[in-house]
Amino acid sequence: MGKQFDSMLPQHEQFIARQHIFFVGSAPLSEEGNVNLSPKGHDCLRILSPNRVAYLDMTGSGNETSAHVMENGRVTIMFCAFEGQPLIMRLYGKGTVIMPGTEQWEALYPLFSPLPGARQIVAIDIHKVQTSCGFAVPFMDYTGDRDTLKRWAEQKEPEGLEAYWQEKNMRSIDGLPTHLSVRS
Repeated sequence: MGKQFDSMLPQHEQFIARQHIFFVGSAPLSEEGNVNLSPKGHDCLRILSPNRVAYLDMTGSGNETSAHVMENGRVTIMFCAFEGQPLIMRLYGKGTVIMPGTEQWEALYPLFSPLPGARQIVAIDIHKVQTSCGFAVPFMDYTGDRDTLKRWAEQKEPEGLEAYWQEKNMRSIDGLPTHLSVRS
């Protein structure tokens, strides 16, 4: 049976620190809109407090989380134990997208290892933490991070990334604007 908490406990933070992947879920308000679920790898998540986390968001084929956060703020992060004791943990909260060149970016970006193609930081104020058994989650061995996205972003260089964002990251698949489309 799942357990719910108002904030992360120290054991939750320790569990997060051991994970190599997490999943970000978001959705538009429209019932016809698409629910999005994105896997995130690399060392890109930071715990800022028991009720706040942030992750450095790299360029992707879409920018759904940004659009959904802009529209309604709802974000869920899920971690699964693929090694060791079984556990699933979800962080429910309200997200904020932080763009380069802002005061918030300047405060948070130094907490992360630089990743080529970083386009924004997603910060989440957590209002509920839920754990559940994870008994059906398979064992999987971690052998390392893929460097494909990093190499791709390095080859694009800043001008190429900007062009890619203009082409692929300005609107969600449902047509909602993203933070990239309204930045100054």
